[in-house]
Amino acid sequence: MFIQTEATPNPSTVKFIPGVIVMPLGTADFRSLQEAVGKSPLAERLFALKGINGVFFGHDFVSITKNDSHEWITLKPLILGTLFEFFSSKEPAVLQQKTTSINPEDSEIVAQIKELLETRVRPAVAQDGGDVVFDRFEKGILYLEMRGACAGCPSSSYTLKNGIETMMRHYIPDVLEVRQAI
Repeated sequence: MFIQTEATPNPSTVKFIPGVIVMPLGTADFRSLQEAVGKSPLAERLFALKGINGVFFGHDFVSITKNDSHEWITLKPLILGTLFEFFSSKEPAVLQQKTTSINPEDSEIVAQIKELLETRVRPAVAQDGGDVVFDRFEKGILYLEMRGACAGCPSSSYTLKNGIETMMRHYIPDVLEVRQAI
């Protein structure tokens, strides 16, 4: 198995591409070992490595976020070894999956927003090792959660305002503004 790595716009996050399906559907984001326990054996193993602050699973990649006191030159070999061993075992990366899909109870505008996120936005940010997830839509303001490499990325506010907000306002005039969910 050959695992590729790619830099992301977030210098604290690297995208690892193992050449296998990581998540058949949806994504998973873990910010701590406590969040991963009982839900993701792979995230548990990655958090066992010192210096890991976040683990994000996309369809065919794993994005790892490190803390500032550790360097990629020492972490990458440990992460690659962990990923190689795990994917060789054929275990699922996540035991319980949540998917974000259109809910029949969504308003027409929310359904349009989610559709646009699924078809246009999420595939684009996945290329950089991240994800954008619908949080809520209130009084013309769309709140989105940035995950993976997008969380804490220096260019995430630019992505929200100049990328996603511009697109949303073009296709869905009821969207007046896009903000990071808190």
